[in-house]
Amino acid sequence: MGARAGIVVTGTEVLTGRVVDRNGPWLAERLRELGVDVGRTVVVGDRRTDLAAALRFQLADHDLVLTSGGLGPTADDLTAEVVAQVQGRTLRLDADLAEQIGRRTADPDAARKQALVPEGATVLPPIGTAPGLVVPGPGAPVVVLPGPPGELQPMWPSALATDAVRAVLARAEELRQAEVRIWGPREPELAALLRAHEQAHGSLADAGLEVTTCVRDGELEVVTRYRPGAAEAYERLHQALRDGFGPQVYADDGRDLDEVVAGLLLARRATIATAESCTAGLLAGRLADRAGSSAYLAGGFVTYANAAKTTELGVPAGLVEQHGAVSQEVAEAMARGARERLGTTIGVGVTGIAGPGGGSAEKPVGLVHLAVAADDGTHHRELRLRGDRSVVRRRTVVAALHLVRTVLERPGTMEG
Repeated sequence: MGARAGIVVTGTEVLTGRVVDRNGPWLAERLRELGVDVGRTVVVGDRRTDLAAALRFQLADHDLVLTSGGLGPTADDLTAEVVAQVQGRTLRLDADLAEQIGRRTADPDAARKQALVPEGATVLPPIGTAPGLVVPGPGAPVVVLPGPPGELQPMWPSALATDAVRAVLARAEELRQAEVRIWGPREPELAALLRAHEQAHGSLADAGLEVTTCVRDGELEVVTRYRPGAAEAYERLHQALRDGFGPQVYADDGRDLDEVVAGLLLARRATIATAESCTAGLLAGRLADRAGSSAYLAGGFVTYANAAKTTELGVPAGLVEQHGAVSQEVAEAMARGARERLGTTIGVGVTGIAGPGGGSAEKPVGLVHLAVAADDGTHHRELRLRGDRSVVRRRTVVAALHLVRTVLERPGTMEG
């Protein structure tokens, strides 16, 4: 039987890319956890006709529709009004709600606008000044949520507790999601493996597997969604990926690269220090993004200038003059210097040419040298990356984390 939901994200600022949509993906994952499949997410600007059309489009073939945004006090906040129109409901002033909102704002007209509620709707108590709504059909109900994630997410439990939403959830079936992350192979290799698997076992879709592949900063990500009845088919696919790529499959339990590296550092009771040139602290920042990073991240150095490499990390000036700042020798010296200066288990050195200028025939834009210094020596990788400056820097950080991972995964390395 199952249940399907559609999402409508509103706001011209989202439509034009000035604001990145965080609500659509967040709601889709929360619904997936509840066994509700999301058929479509539609983004529309603050135009009455477009919003009405998007709502009707989603209501046509979904059991539940959710909206985010458009609940503020300004003239372009139209969601409650348009949802009422589409659902055939009259807007009425909720005097108690207007009084409640009025205590949070000095503008009585704004409070009145935000307290206009479609007849028969359930009001979700506001987190800020915008209340949420659950507006019944005649067909599927519409859950109307505010745009700021800090208001939408805390309001979500109230939406789930309403009778209309609970009735939809009663028809939901478990929807599992499995993620396999691979480092090393190219996308054509993955495509060939999947083709061979289908030739041997039949169509993935016919087996009940919805497989999505993605290349993200050089990594391959395979995400599979399936109902419990397709569990055996997924296990065959999972084993094929394991057999085909072996240790290049670095995570198949839902963890991302940051979690894997953090887990290895904690398991080894290892500490890490960074020395960065072209990435200018991005690697240290990525390591610090995860809560609890103080257990393993000692600190880092940003040494753009050659003089800084010498004074801060102890890289010999003659080494830079002989091999150039972007070289294996300097990257290794940077890694050793960071490790020695901060007394850590491992040190990471990063030096490269991110562009758009600064390259040469011998050392083109996109050339990066990475090094990790550890108890068993210094490990080096050379990268030849394509893309603009931001792409080169971002992919360099990912490659550096994978080098750290492979060093930490070596048998017998830094056992805790």
